[in-house]
Amino acid sequence: MGGGLYAIVDPRALGDRDPERFAVAVLEGGCARLQLRAKAGSDRALLALARRLGERCRSAGVPFVVNDRPDLARLAAAEGLHLGQDDVSPTDARQVVGDAVEIGLSTHSLEQARAAEGCDLLAFGPVFATSSKADPDPVVGLDALATVCRESARPVIAIGGLDLARARAVRDAGAAYGAVIGALAAADDPRAAAAALHAALGGAA
Repeated sequence: MGGGLYAIVDPRALGDRDPERFAVAVLEGGCARLQLRAKAGSDRALLALARRLGERCRSAGVPFVVNDRPDLARLAAAEGLHLGQDDVSPTDARQVVGDAVEIGLSTHSLEQARAAEGCDLLAFGPVFATSSKADPDPVVGLDALATVCRESARPVIAIGGLDLARARAVRDAGAAYGAVIGALAAADDPRAAAAALHAALGGAA
């Protein structure tokens, strides 16, 4: 399971930019996973976008992940599903998506990370302050991230406030992946930004 950039496409963070074109640029730059995180819009529109992004990811040989929604992940034939603490449990989600889909779970404290069950990937953070969430959890920091990486038998995704300047520190802490929304969405050249982040996070070219 190769590590590197865990790219997140959030239409709200993109403003007027087209999510599919943005995703294509990121895929061309390079990433290990690409996730659709959409908190607004109709289910029909979200599923249509998920299916288009899934096709783009499959063409690029990159696993496609849907956030929060086991039903839409299954309908879009996504390779992955990512869940938060308030979503259905990974065990319940598995009944919808099946055994072949990779399930990630966000955790925000050492206690949550240690209690996580039923997931294949463990996300931990926010490692740094983030503006991608309206009501973010308290910053956990690099030391706690390193602790989780040492203790976890699962690959760890560092989440929250990650940019190019912080990528090496996250990698050195032991994270297999670094999840990025803002530093990609704000980039004038998402392809170049993705390439730089993927390399800094240890991803294969």
